[in-house]
Amino acid sequence: MVSTYEILPKVWYINLDKFEDVRGSFIKTYTPHLYHQYLGEFEMREEFYTVSKKDVIRGMKFQLPPNDHKKVVFCTVGSAIDVILDLRPGKGYGKYIDIHLSGEDPGLLFIPKGIAHGYRALEDNTNMVYKTSSEYVPESDAGILWNSFGYDWGDGIPVISDRDQLHPSFDKFKTPFNKL
Repeated sequence: MVSTYEILPKVWYINLDKFEDVRGSFIKTYTPHLYHQYLGEFEMREEFYTVSKKDVIRGMKFQLPPNDHKKVVFCTVGSAIDVILDLRPGKGYGKYIDIHLSGEDPGLLFIPKGIAHGYRALEDNTNMVYKTSSEYVPESDAGILWNSFGYDWGDGIPVISDRDQLHPSFDKFKTPFNKL
């Protein structure tokens, strides 16, 4: 039975059914009515995945309006701590939360517009899949510096791209997003 949890306003975690037998397992990651129920209109425009080594941190990324997008994220192999940061004006602005995503315990993270997203891989070869409601536009690519908003990423030496190190800190960010 699929179960759902609202972890921030309009940010949902959907725990998926996993069917297993002697052949392996089967997990359904897309059903239009489920996406519509939690994201409203959602026409998938891009899908991509990352493969990360242990301790890689990717994020905290988003697309600026008018190319901002809704996003669905899940892990197929390995595990990660997924982190979301609310950039929408209002009482939730600046709040963040993390959730454990794993290939062993399948679930979807539904992320609306106005949220910065990132994760830390907890294992080598962690595979994360993204479905987005708009295509990537380089001019609208943006982010918040991963260690500037108060989240504790844990122990170990993080591996972070030069690009992600150049995002502005949260205290210098001016949100372009609409209020909830």
